[in-house]
Amino acid sequence: MKSGSGFGWLWLAYAVSTYGTWIAFGAFPLIAIRVLHSSAFAVSLLEAVGLAVASIVAVPLGPWVEHRSKRPVMIAMDLARFLAIASVAVAYFLGVLSYGQLLVVSVVSGTASIAFTAASGAYLKYLVRGDQLLAANGKFEGTSWVATAAGPPLGGALVGLFGPVSTIMVDAFSYLLSALGVLRICGDDVATPRDPATRLRGAELLGGWRFILHDRALRGLFLNSILVGGLIMATVPLLAVLLLGEYHFPAWQYGLAFGVPALGGFVGARLCARVVNRYGRYRVMTASGWLRSLFPLGLAFIHPGITGLLTVIIVEGLLIVCMGIFNPIYATERLQRTPADHAARVLSAWSVSSKLVQAIVMVIWGILATLTSPLAAITISGVLLLATPLLLPKRTHLLSPERALPAEDVQAA
Repeated sequence: MKSGSGFGWLWLAYAVSTYGTWIAFGAFPLIAIRVLHSSAFAVSLLEAVGLAVASIVAVPLGPWVEHRSKRPVMIAMDLARFLAIASVAVAYFLGVLSYGQLLVVSVVSGTASIAFTAASGAYLKYLVRGDQLLAANGKFEGTSWVATAAGPPLGGALVGLFGPVSTIMVDAFSYLLSALGVLRICGDDVATPRDPATRLRGAELLGGWRFILHDRALRGLFLNSILVGGLIMATVPLLAVLLLGEYHFPAWQYGLAFGVPALGGFVGARLCARVVNRYGRYRVMTASGWLRSLFPLGLAFIHPGITGLLTVIIVEGLLIVCMGIFNPIYATERLQRTPADHAARVLSAWSVSSKLVQAIVMVIWGILATLTSPLAAITISGVLLLATPLLLPKRTHLLSPERALPAEDVQAA
C-alpha cells in the first residue's frame, strides 16, 4: 500500500458520506409526500428520473475524470453534493421548495456521485497494491452494509424529533466532512495524460464501455451486475407498497425488515477474504453469485403477519450475506483487470449503466405491478434472477491480473 494513512482518510471520507446517505434514505420521497403533497406517480418519477438523467449527464464524466488529478475531482464532487442538497433545506425554511428543485437536486447529486465513484475507485487502485485490493474493498463493503442497517432507523428518529429536512441537513454536511477527509490525504495523485488525437472523438467518450466489452471476464461481470442490480432494485418500491399498503405492516416493522438483514452484508464482507483464501476466488465468486440470485425467489412467499415479516428478514438476510461476499470479489477483479489509465472511464461507464438500467427496470416493474400485482411482479423478478449467474465469467476467463488487456489494445480494437 503506497500510503496507509491515505487509504485511511479515503475510507473515512467514504464512511462519513455513506452514513449520511443512509441516514437520509427516503428523505426526498418523504418531503415530496408530506411537504409538497405529491402523487404516488410523481414520487416514483422523482426516483426514476433522477437516476436516468444523472446517468445520461454523467456519460462524458469518465474521460473528464480520467485526465484530472483524482483528489481535486473528489473534493469538487463532494462540495457540489453539499451545495445541491443543502439548497433543499434552505428552500424549505424559506418556504419556496418545489418539486422541480427536488428533481434538479436529484440529478446534480446523482451525477456528482457517479464522478466521485469513478475518481475514488481509480485513486484506490493507485493507493493500494493489487494483493491488498480484496481486503480494502471488503472494508468499503462492510462499512456500506453497517450504514445501511444503522442509517434509516437513525434517520427516522431524526425526522420524528426535528422534522422532514433534518436528515437532508445531515446528508449535506456528511459530504462537507468527506471533502475535508479527502483533503487530508497527503502524497502523490494520479492522472492520465490526454491524447490529442482522441480529444474530440467518440472513442474516448465510449472508451469505458469498449474496454469492458472487449474483456470477456469484465463483460460477464458487467452484464451480471447491472441485471442483478436492476432486478433487485425494481422490487424495493414494490415491497414498500406490498408491506406498508396491502399487508399493513407498521412502519417500525418495515424498517426492521430491511435494517436487520443489512447486518448480513457486514458479516459477508468480513468473511470474504477468509473464504477466498480457503476456497479460491473463482469458487467463492461463483457460489455467492448463484446464491444471491436464488434467495430473492423466497420473497414470492411473503404474506401478512409475523411469519411474513420473518420471511422477508430471512430472505433479505441470506441475499445480503451473499452480496457482502460477492461484491468485494467482483470489485477487486474489475480493478485488477483494468489498467490505471482506464480505471475512471471503466468505473464511470459501469455506474452510468447500472443506474440507467435500474431506472428503466423500476418503471417497467411499476407498470407490471399495476397490470398484475406487486407480489406477482416481485415473483417474476425472482424467476428472472435465476438466469443471471449464467453471465458470470468462466474460470478460464479469469486470467491473472497481469494478463489484463493493455490500453493500447483496446484503442486498436
